[in-house]
Amino acid sequence: MADRTGEITEVHGANGEPPYLVRFEDGHEGLVYPGPDSIVEHSKKNS
Repeated sequence: MADRTGEITEVHGANGEPPYLVRFEDGHEGLVYPGPDSIVEHSKKNS
């Protein structure tokens, strides 16, 4: 599968855990359980 970039818009798990509702660059949204090769970065505006 090709690399994709998206923004987490909602957190559905307890204590900030997955699944995450993600809006991808193409506008598609879906629930994501990040795999071991995923990178989740925190927004600097929320730090």
